[in-house]
Amino acid sequence: MSVNLRKGEKISLTKEGLGLRRVMVGLGWDEAQPAAKGFMSLFAPKPQDIDCDASCILCGENGKVISQDVKSCCVYFGNLRHASGAIIHQGDNLTGNGEGDDEQIMVDLSLLPPQVQKLVFVVNIYDANVRHQHFGMIRNAFIRLVDMSKNSEICRFNLTEDYSGMTGMVVGEIYRRGSEWKFNAIGQGVAQASRLQSLIKLYQ
Repeated sequence: MSVNLRKGEKISLTKEGLGLRRVMVGLGWDEAQPAAKGFMSLFAPKPQDIDCDASCILCGENGKVISQDVKSCCVYFGNLRHASGAIIHQGDNLTGNGEGDDEQIMVDLSLLPPQVQKLVFVVNIYDANVRHQHFGMIRNAFIRLVDMSKNSEICRFNLTEDYSGMTGMVVGEIYRRGSEWKFNAIGQGVAQASRLQSLIKLYQ
């Protein structure tokens, strides 16, 4: 049975999924519909699609990125597969339209290099500053973890706060604690993050 988490709550993935190896991390969001403002709103230009990008940042025991090379320390739309084969991004969704997960990142915990102690899952709005967009224009954002061997959802974290003015977000993290893997629901907004590099800098 899936566990619904609140901000700051943690869950043991090892205990929830005995022998857990392959995890699918699904991230989803919807664009908030602008409120109607009378007859003239019919002639207003259609808002631009909001292009949210989900990424995974690889960190070591000290909480810092394992490398200063972006393609070694991060899996994102421009680097869909980590060299170890442990993390595979399923591709970029440019609009957030549709039901369910908008982007999925597959993780094989057994293949992660030993220096990787933490996987941080982040989302940023591409070109947010240019398009004058922010996470206050997003609704129904969530992250969920699925045990791929059973095709069953382990946990879900629905982000319910108002993130107006934020262009990036640290959604959650999978981390090692001894021989155990855990998930931490974070939900931390970041003001200036229209480029992935701004989020990576948080861990440099």
